Amino acid sequence: MSFLFVGLAGIIGALLRYMLGVYFGQWWFHDFPLATFVTNMLGCFILGWLTNFLPRFKSLPPHVITAVGTGLIGSFTTFSTFSVETVQLISATKWGTAILYVLLSLWGGLLLTWMGYRLGLSAEKETEVGRGEKH
Repeated sequence: MSFLFVGLAGIIGALLRYMLGVYFGQWWFHDFPLATFVTNMLGCFILGWLTNFLPRFKSLPPHVITAVGTGLIGSFTTFSTFSVETVQLISATKWGTAILYVLLSLWGGLLLTWMGYRLGLSAEKETEVGRGEKH
């Protein structure tokens, strides 16, 4: 059953990523691969948040959590496209853009994952306080 849910969620994530790429392709004409960057940063934040948010719902089956994290977000984000775009920038001797892309992706991804993770934790604590639970 998990395979089916991960696959279906993966289809949705891939389509969302494609639509975001089409949207950026209509107006972004610079060397910096903004569509992939935005996609990956959104995915980092959302996965960080979902990591702490979804498990709060005890009635949510584990295969649904896996489908959202691995299927939806996993297919939405794209390390391989990031890597190819970086190699293409280097091959075109656009070193400054390539270095900026790598550093922003690395540090931005870590920062946004951490922010999402913290947001998920704070939402969990607020829920517990609302139910009268103490830490």
